[in-house]
Amino acid sequence: MKSEDDAAEFHEFFEAHHRELSRLAYLLTGDADAADDLTADAFVAAWNRWGRVRKADQPLAYVRRIVVNLAASRVRTLVRERARTGLLGAMFRDRSDDPDIPAVLDVRAALRRLPMRKRACVVLRYAFDLSEQETARVLGVSVGTVKSQTSRGVAELEKALGAWRSPPAHPAGRAGEMR
Repeated sequence: MKSEDDAAEFHEFFEAHHRELSRLAYLLTGDADAADDLTADAFVAAWNRWGRVRKADQPLAYVRRIVVNLAASRVRTLVRERARTGLLGAMFRDRSDDPDIPAVLDVRAALRRLPMRKRACVVLRYAFDLSEQETARVLGVSVGTVKSQTSRGVAELEKALGAWRSPPAHPAGRAGEMR
């Protein structure tokens, strides 16, 4: 059973970090409602382990890790559900392989396309301005993994967003012609 001091300390932690953790959840999921649920679940988990969380070297990093793990779990569940739904939908209608240009324009949509580890590295490094070491600690991976996953994630984002920015070929020009 937790004491009133534990409750007060947890409440202070909640007030200080709820907004940041909610933003992290949103950037990982791309869905405001899911981010709210995920943040609440992360704080419930943190409260249930409050003794361990508050004794951690960096309690915020501990709870960030909970958020990342919950987001990854949610994405895996959604992928399984969508695969099942996609199979059902394929039986009833034709598929379109046309690119979804509006989705490419939106950075959040491009982020959602990244695998969870790359997305987490990019979000923690650039949206939350964590160092490579801090990101590695939050994700429980090596600094080298953070470097490679961040680099690859940024390259994939640039590729997705660069395709949108590329001007169409001039109809009168020849392929490979320099202007």
